[in-house]
Amino acid sequence: MQALASNNLTVEKEELISDALPDFASESYKDAYSRINAIVIEGEEEAYANFCDLAKLIPEHADELVRLGKMEKKHMHGFCACGRNLAVKPDMPFAKKFFSRLHNNFLEAFAAGDTTTCLLIQCILIESFAISAYNVYIRVADPFAKRITEGVVQDEYLHLNYGQEWLKANLDSVKKDLMKANKLNLPLIKSMLDEVSNDAEVLHMDKEELMEEFMIAYQDSLLEIGLDNREIARMALAAVI
Repeated sequence: MQALASNNLTVEKEELISDALPDFASESYKDAYSRINAIVIEGEEEAYANFCDLAKLIPEHADELVRLGKMEKKHMHGFCACGRNLAVKPDMPFAKKFFSRLHNNFLEAFAAGDTTTCLLIQCILIESFAISAYNVYIRVADPFAKRITEGVVQDEYLHLNYGQEWLKANLDSVKKDLMKANKLNLPLIKSMLDEVSNDAEVLHMDKEELMEEFMIAYQDSLLEIGLDNREIARMALAAVI
């Protein structure tokens, strides 16, 4: 009898999980997914270009940075396949506009030879954003996209780690620039999340949870870099002021 009760609980749990998933075939889901899928495709494509640029700024690590960039290119192809699997055409013009301010800031920093800002944007902000969003998405993704995203998110930790280690090793000389770059770029992440909050809700991804997970990942990264709690709190305020 106890085994039967356990089986019943398992069935009920599976039903609850099933009920929590969106209708992947609905028009509303596909419409929202056209923008979310485009964002991850564009994000991975820009990440590839950003790592190639970082290889020029840090030539002693060029081979490693190009290798990380190629991983992002592979991710892009994986997310293109996710869209095709649902017969959804990604809205790439939307995605390019979505990333434009952050991407322009990266390009300006690259042109100025500002390695600190480039690393903050790509390896800390964008990778923390991606890791937190992907982890939330995995719980509500269709089976095909779930497998793709689970593989991608493991790679993103490698990209985050590169930025952490470089900034940690150079913290004494770059701390001031790091805080300046944070003040300029962290607020963009919140505005980007606000912009897609309705589409995220259709995919059963809660906006508040996304922001919470991002801030946890971001602050953990800053701690790993070597900033103290007061400095991290001051930097985090840029997301809400």
